[in-house]
Order: sequence, then C-alpha cells, then structure tokens
Amino acid sequence: MDDVIEGMPSDEPDQRSDGVGQVPLGPVAIGIDFGGSGIKGAAVDTGTGRLVSERVRIKTPDPSTPEACLAVMVRLVERIEAQLGTSTPLPVGVGVPSVIIDGVSKTAANIDRGWLDYPIAQALADALGRPVVAINDADAAGIAEMRFGAGAERRGTVIVLTLGTGTGSAIFFDGHLLPNAELGHMEIRGRDAEKRSAAAARIRRGLSWKAWAADLDEHLQHIERLFSPRLFIIGGGVSKNADKFLPRLTVRAEVVPATLRNEAGIVGAAIAAVEQAAEAARPSTTAAASEGGARPAPRRRQRAAASAPSGT
Repeated sequence: MDDVIEGMPSDEPDQRSDGVGQVPLGPVAIGIDFGGSGIKGAAVDTGTGRLVSERVRIKTPDPSTPEACLAVMVRLVERIEAQLGTSTPLPVGVGVPSVIIDGVSKTAANIDRGWLDYPIAQALADALGRPVVAINDADAAGIAEMRFGAGAERRGTVIVLTLGTGTGSAIFFDGHLLPNAELGHMEIRGRDAEKRSAAAARIRRGLSWKAWAADLDEHLQHIERLFSPRLFIIGGGVSKNADKFLPRLTVRAEVVPATLRNEAGIVGAAIAAVEQAAEAARPSTTAAASEGGARPAPRRRQRAAASAPSGT
C-alpha cells in the first residue's frame, strides 16, 4: 500500500492536542476514527480528553475492504506506541461508520460492502493481540463531546450530528447513550437525508453555504419533530465553519458547533476502550467485553459521564 503516514499536530486552538508530553491524569488508550476519507488515531489521556501522542492519519484504502482497513489500523497502533516508547500494549477502541452490535459491523452505507456482518472487534483484537472495542463512529464522537466538549453537564435530550462523508448521529438523554441511532438514513424527499445534509453533499453538489444550510435545516426539523431535543451539537470538520451556516438554521432547539471537532471520534473510541477494560477488571465481570467488544459480556448502560471525569 502506498499510503503515507502523516503526523498531524493540531493547528486549531480549541482542539485538545496540547497534552503531548504532560503526565496523564487518567488511563491512556489508543482511539481510532475510521472515516470515509481517512483513518486517524492517537493516544488519549482519558482523564482530560487530550491527545498524548501526535495524531496520525492514513488515507482510507480504496476499495475500503475490511482487510485493507484492518492493516491500516494495525500500522496506526504500531506507529502511536512507537511514539510513546511503551512496551505495554495500550487498550484500543475504534469508531466505525456502521451499526455495531456485539463487535460486528452490521451496515456499510459509505464503506465497502465487505463490512456487512464483519467481526471488526475480534479481527482487530486477533491482529493486535489484545482486546479491542468497536463502536459506531458517531457514538464515539458523541461520547467525547458529552464528556469533554459542547455537551458537558447538559441534561435532557442532546443529539450530536457528525457531518462528513455521511451524516452520523448520536442520541443522549441525561448523558446516557442510545447506541446506533442512524438519523442520517431518515428518508426525506424520497432518499437518505445524508445525501443532502452531509458535508460531502455540499461539495459534491457545488452548493453555497446558504443553500446547503437550508438542506441541513430541513433534516434538523425532521429530527426535532421526532425527538424534541434541547440541544443539537454539529461535529465533523465542517464545524470550524459554523459561522457560515448555524445562523441560518431555524429549529427551536439550541444548535452549537462541536468543540473537539475531528478529534472527537478518536477521544470517544479511547474512552470506550478504557471503560471496557475497567469493566473487565471488576471481580463480578467474567467476560471482558461490552456491547462493542471483542468478547461477549452482560450488557450495561453506556454513560457519557456528563459530570466531571474521574482520574481513575
């Protein structure tokens, strides 16, 4: 494969990449964010949400088959652990643009069809020689935003939308996650809403910010009628241009840009990995995986910890 690994130090002041070289306040894990155009990863201090390694990005293979993407993820982990100089394998979590049930990807809207019913958590665990957590990519971003970003300490119904190649979504009530909410696939005007509301749709269709904002607004109005959220958080790289479209939205709910932007998926996947490791270590837990993990275990409520994070 001819992909080039690039270190990606943050050039945006509100991203949380400034923890490199600092003593972590919480467990460190590797988060991987599998996107339609790039697969990104970094080591994360899950006590603060800050990256403790440089962010590494590799172009998503084309075609994005499981085998090709898995090889990229292994390279990411090796590169990150080499940066840190650690001999102890770190927990790994990966956010996947798919419905994830029991560590298996169940949909493949914007990735290769080979991901249908693919056991991503177990396959990556076997390749790395350690447990791996797999989680829907928008759920991962939402967990990070609810703990360290725009959703921290927010109660009631909060909906996080990640606008990129497609439109991902995560629904929270009082900080608790409802996994695998695929609101990008709501039908509006006879087709998936993400065909008009995703950031890639604006570019593909050559729309102005004003025209695209009208399409996004229509999608948000449909969501609002169904869920009556108090807050929408708009994530993805497009959030850095929030001033160009947020003022044009007309929904009743408050709408704010995500604060972790493109790092949210990495941070949330790392948090999921640490939480699974903690659950596996509890005496009462006999199997070391939650719903997204590589091995089956009793299901538990997923919590985005809207209160102040613990350092343990």
